[in-house]
Amino acid sequence: MKSLTLSKKILIVLLTSIGFTILFSFFFIHYLYSELYLDSIEESIIYQGKRTASHYHYGELSDEIIDKIRWYNIVSEYEIIVVDNLEELSSYFPYKINYETLVDEEDRAQLERGTYVEKKGYVEELNRDILGAIFPIKGEDGLIGFIYIYVPLAAIQDVFRESIPLLIIVGSLFFFVLFLVVNRAWHSLFKPLKDLQQLSYEVSQGNYSNRIEAERDDEIGQLTKAFNTMSLSLEEQEERKKEFTSNIVHELRTPLTYISGYTHALKEKIYSFPEEAESYLQTMEKETERLNKLIYDLADLNHLQQDLYTIDWQPIAVAQLLYDTLDLFSIHLKEKKLLLDLHLEEDPILSGDPKRLQQVFYNTLDNAIKYSLDGGRISVTLKEEADSIVFQVTNGGTVIDEEDIERIGERFFRTDKARNRTTGGTGLGLSIVKEIVRLHGGSLQIASSPDSGTTITIHLPGMNADEEGVK
Repeated sequence: MKSLTLSKKILIVLLTSIGFTILFSFFFIHYLYSELYLDSIEESIIYQGKRTASHYHYGELSDEIIDKIRWYNIVSEYEIIVVDNLEELSSYFPYKINYETLVDEEDRAQLERGTYVEKKGYVEELNRDILGAIFPIKGEDGLIGFIYIYVPLAAIQDVFRESIPLLIIVGSLFFFVLFLVVNRAWHSLFKPLKDLQQLSYEVSQGNYSNRIEAERDDEIGQLTKAFNTMSLSLEEQEERKKEFTSNIVHELRTPLTYISGYTHALKEKIYSFPEEAESYLQTMEKETERLNKLIYDLADLNHLQQDLYTIDWQPIAVAQLLYDTLDLFSIHLKEKKLLLDLHLEEDPILSGDPKRLQQVFYNTLDNAIKYSLDGGRISVTLKEEADSIVFQVTNGGTVIDEEDIERIGERFFRTDKARNRTTGGTGLGLSIVKEIVRLHGGSLQIASSPDSGTTITIHLPGMNADEEGVK
């Protein structure tokens, strides 16, 4: 059974159901035959026998009475035999019932007591069953005779002879309609499943572009829509994977090209004066640091995304931590002649990891400074709202496209499509920020427009929210 396909299993269920339906119909017709037809015949025989025998209680079984009974036998649907004694009965009914004599000793004793005896069974000579009863006729001095009433039973096909054509017509119509319904249901059920099977094979071969039309709202339709969604997600992941591979190759190739080229130049002494050689060495050092940072950031991001990092929870005076981080950018701010607007509340305290939260502030500010225009303005806000602490950085640099905003935070994704090296970076800074914020139970939003510039807003749960969470 395990090796059968779903369609074969359902076919077996349908055929079994039809078989049970036919079997039920047979037993139902047999029930009608035995319970209705036979019972009605039996009741009629007993009624007629008792009625006939009762007319002659304490009388004599004269020839006139016998003639009347015989006349009744002619006009009645039953066979009626009237005899003076049981021995004569065998001459009028010389057959055995179920291969046994008509009247045995037990029947005689019962008749002597004035009780009728039912006789039912198969008669070989008549080639059918009969149903009858022997009734004693009482006289003044005892039994004066016996009445035997019997009727050959019609076969079940004879009973339902008139209804058989109707049964055939209705049955044929039923199975024709059943065939249409099953065929329709079969096509409706297994066509999408076969399509899903084919699409699954294509997906396993790396083709994620095909979809199945899903116009149904039942379970099959929902399964189809879920599979289409999965295929789309796999296709997007495949594109992201290709883009990630391309990005990391690009990020690695550039510094390696610099290092390889300058190493060759130094080895072959392809330089005019010592200062040029020193410049080559400084470039190689910078590119090596860039490679180290790239590898460190990748390892760090994987560590955070796989929840392998354990947060060192401590109460943090957020404003002081932010001031310490801003001091690290004083030289960069001066170099780009950026104005810094600070709107910091001194009181907010939250529970978190100081090292990781400083990394959030550092990466966010670093991005804001890199992408700000020289002589521009950067606004930094820290405030407490309800049970959360809001950190917000706004710069008036390059506006980010709407479709790019949703992708900010992906590995290696940068809005500077040309990847010019003036901004530096690995494209992993905000990815790390998103993961740290997530581990602290916060959220990150990005908005960008020509009027207000680009704003990064981070919400982190405050101490009150943390305490309530603990309770």
